[in-house]
Amino acid sequence: MSSKLSLLSGIQQVGIGCADAEASWTWYRKMFGMDVPVFKDASTAALMTRYTGHEARQRYAILALNMQGGGGFEIWQFTDRPPQKPQFKVKPGDLGIFGVMMKCQNVARAREFFLHRGLQPSELLPDPVHGERFFLEDPDGNRFTFTHGLTWFGSGSHTNGGVQGVQIGVSNMENAIKFYAEVLGFGRVAADHTSRLTEFDGMNCRRVLLQPTIKPGGAFSNLLGMAEVELVQLIDEQAKKIYEGRYWGDQGFIHICFDVNDMEALKQNCESKGHPFTVDSANSFDMGEAAGHFSYTEDPDGTLIEFVQTHRLPILKKLNWYLDLRKRNPAKPLPNWMLSAMRLQRVKD
Repeated sequence: MSSKLSLLSGIQQVGIGCADAEASWTWYRKMFGMDVPVFKDASTAALMTRYTGHEARQRYAILALNMQGGGGFEIWQFTDRPPQKPQFKVKPGDLGIFGVMMKCQNVARAREFFLHRGLQPSELLPDPVHGERFFLEDPDGNRFTFTHGLTWFGSGSHTNGGVQGVQIGVSNMENAIKFYAEVLGFGRVAADHTSRLTEFDGMNCRRVLLQPTIKPGGAFSNLLGMAEVELVQLIDEQAKKIYEGRYWGDQGFIHICFDVNDMEALKQNCESKGHPFTVDSANSFDMGEAAGHFSYTEDPDGTLIEFVQTHRLPILKKLNWYLDLRKRNPAKPLPNWMLSAMRLQRVKD
């Protein structure tokens, strides 16, 4: 990894496969404050056939942000086939992304917010680094954990910000730590515990919380903020692969996407570490209102990691204000006032 600038500027988004993208986005707006749409796009996922049964599938996607900071949600729906649910109840430690970590300024107050809206959050639980956390499930059974936010971009009416991290089930902890450190730059071990955790249904497991070795930089680093990856390995039970027999895009957490400062340097690093790109848009892809260069690799258990280097971004679509990032120094963060202008696109319920 570069000693001057991290190749990754943060978590851009988590892909969430669902049956009805608009209905899911309405719920995420009301409950999680993910209310600023970056794009809505209906098209063919032509480059993803490796993960969609060797057929180019039709899909509809919405990328939504919470302007308090953190990564967004790419809410994703097949439009040419019924999206498939997991054939079993996904549990912590199953192989793949089993949970998303959301940032809060006040964890206890966030829990009260969800209780008052008829949801069923867990009790407050000890957090290995940040004091306390709790988790809840969305209507599709996807697990979200709420913990103390490390960094913030702005203020807002919701008790939580955007995505701070992901929880990933792995089969071999040492192999996974090596991958996330060497390939993604998450080389700082903030916590490493092996125990039976109430949070994880009393299962005996090892969990390791990783943070970036280098402070992230780049155009969107102020907005996306500090990110974390929590790896979980079951000790006494056999983990199941969450997407076994299903496609990328089926229901659940389909990928974790990182914002990239230098795609070519990242490609060389992935290849040198034995994890070459499995998908590469090569030059630029168009998402209707946004464009960029995207690629994918896999962690040692096949969990999909997406990378996106943004080329064009809508700042304020009503005024036809789009930013061409290819003309900027990739190490320089965008001015906060410019990113803040995106909140004018906020959808109010």
